[in-house]
Amino acid sequence: MTDTAVQPDLKEPALKEIFDRARIETIAGHLADLSPAFDRACFLEAALRDLDDLALMARLGQVSGAMHAALDLPVERALDVLRDLAPRMGSGFATLILPDWVARFASDDTDRALDALAFFTRFGSSEFGIRPFIRRDPAHVLGVMTDWTADASEHVRRLASEGGRPRLPWSFRLEAVVADPALTWPILDRLKTDPAIYVRRSVANHLNDVSKDHPDWLLDRLAGWDRDHPHIAWIIRHGLRSRIKAGDTRALALIGADRPAELRVEAAAITPARIRPGDRITLAVDLVSTAATPQRLVIDYAIGYVRPTGISRKVFKLRTVDLGPGERLQLSRSQVIRDFSTRRHHPGHHTVELLVNGVVLAVTGFDLGS
Repeated sequence: MTDTAVQPDLKEPALKEIFDRARIETIAGHLADLSPAFDRACFLEAALRDLDDLALMARLGQVSGAMHAALDLPVERALDVLRDLAPRMGSGFATLILPDWVARFASDDTDRALDALAFFTRFGSSEFGIRPFIRRDPAHVLGVMTDWTADASEHVRRLASEGGRPRLPWSFRLEAVVADPALTWPILDRLKTDPAIYVRRSVANHLNDVSKDHPDWLLDRLAGWDRDHPHIAWIIRHGLRSRIKAGDTRALALIGADRPAELRVEAAAITPARIRPGDRITLAVDLVSTAATPQRLVIDYAIGYVRPTGISRKVFKLRTVDLGPGERLQLSRSQVIRDFSTRRHHPGHHTVELLVNGVVLAVTGFDLGS
């Protein structure tokens, strides 16, 4: 198992090289083919300026700005060129220069800009580009996005959810939505049975964002959803993952784990007991049901990381399972204990708690040396 706490590092060379000299020159070639107004030399000079010193998102913005300067066309005509450019770029992160251009240079015509963002999202994603428009005029823009929930394209339907996330990673918070999650609720409610897992995953992530600021408000509304529908059940389970890890009894009840676990813990151990940074630990668990009826078990584990100021506890998912009377369940999970940009490890005794339906059933641990 890899450490699930790993987050993308925007300064990682492998990521920022998405916008390397070769790609920028390729974009220049496409634009030169598509528009006689395009100034190739201007574009390359601006797009490549101090490139080695720039991180990923700074490179993206610089290429987008260079594109604007080198096209020097009215917005409507420039958008026509960029629409022709999009399929030539294929799909992937590099296409985010297109919605970035819309957000920065087409903001005076909101409806035209939203139409362009819906088009460009099919090639990558317009989730970042749409957020400045939501911030400026949430009622109008979220109304358009609500209409997108019926779009034939799963990419546009996903944008309706993903673009409005209150806490979208790599972007600013949408403070209006953080304060009032009802603003995006009609979007989520319409997408709860969407046929595309790509869309449903976004809805779940959006719900998880909401759960961090308005857990009770969210749980009240999810209680009214049809949890017998498999798509809805999946969304609720993944959308409440932070609340479930926290042992929230209402969240656990919504996924059917609403009673204390009836178990005998026959083993819960970490091996090896002493490690150094970079070593792997393995958690082995042996459980036996003592219940007279089947029970749903949400099984997690929490590591108490040693910090200079105390202990920092992080919960990791292990498994959700339905266990019959007398049944035995043996689980194991390996994890490398190494430093990341988001976490540095410190010597000392690290506790490991076995959590079942939000309750600690066993405690073990390991010693980390220097």
